[in-house]
Amino acid sequence: MARTPRIGPVTFFQLLVRYGSASKAIDALPSLRSGRSNLKIAARAEIEREWQALSDFGANLVCACEDGYPNLLKQFAPPPVLTMIGRPPLAQKRCVAIVGARQASAAGRKIARDIAAALSTADFTIVSGLARGIDGEAHAASLDGGTIGVLGGGIDHIYPPQHARLYGAIRDTGLLISESPFGHRATARDFPRRNRIITGISEGVVIVEAAERSGSLISARTALEQNREVMSVPGSPLDPRSAGSNRLLRQGATLVRHADDVIEALTVPQSRRVNAPDLPRYEDMLPPDASIPGVQIEQVQALLSPTPISIPDLARAARLSEPRCAAILVELELSGIARTFPGGFAALALSS
Repeated sequence: MARTPRIGPVTFFQLLVRYGSASKAIDALPSLRSGRSNLKIAARAEIEREWQALSDFGANLVCACEDGYPNLLKQFAPPPVLTMIGRPPLAQKRCVAIVGARQASAAGRKIARDIAAALSTADFTIVSGLARGIDGEAHAASLDGGTIGVLGGGIDHIYPPQHARLYGAIRDTGLLISESPFGHRATARDFPRRNRIITGISEGVVIVEAAERSGSLISARTALEQNREVMSVPGSPLDPRSAGSNRLLRQGATLVRHADDVIEALTVPQSRRVNAPDLPRYEDMLPPDASIPGVQIEQVQALLSPTPISIPDLARAARLSEPRCAAILVELELSGIARTFPGGFAALALSS
């Protein structure tokens, strides 16, 4: 079900909530389809080929319901399945993400190396996206202590190609993670999805040199949505590579200069610590044969707008229970009418 187009993480878990199991949800998908959707359920043979390719490559497929899945990532509609190769226990340790500019300055690279090395020595796992610049420096400086590289493409796709040796080193001593199917070559839309995994695994994210409109700022926004600590290294106001990271500081990000500042920022009272809740309990789910009247579907659709609204607020406006509202959103999303987002928000699809 996770490999079926249009079934993103939010929709995946909403379908589980409604039908109680993936197999029952797959059986029901054709009846949820509308003319506006082009839903094609992944073929069993296709899944078996991927499974065999992963086995031959030495990688493992881990589901969100399994113990080996990164605990913190289980918040906010996690990817249903992840591919991993290397040392999975690294993802269960305390993790800190370090991201930043690809065309980083020498000073920015040094700061990233210093922070990563010191945090690694303090028994933190360093997480990043294996990109050029800051990402690569953070990975290289933390190889001895353990680092996690999150890929946009399949677990076998090395990107950028210049990082082939670094990829190999992380595979041997660290951990590589991907949400994408084996053999998938990364495209631009895959990197925001990758970023939410980087921040989701981590207790906090450190931004080192981020220009305006950079991908690192997407990571910062994702981290805030996931209730993670956002930290930024200040840079020269004359350097455009620091314009975005400096703006984060003005907006309230924690200023950090070195690893000690990072550790201090993460040392918070227990009540503020981020803990991953359990996945939905099947005994609390809607009965599999629960039918939804067409008038309720039309009512929820009429309340949606391009501006995201929380599902509890939407349910209140529609005078429906939250589970019933979430079930209706599944059908509207599969029909291309609605979009749901991590964190429990929904909006009218722009194409509708």
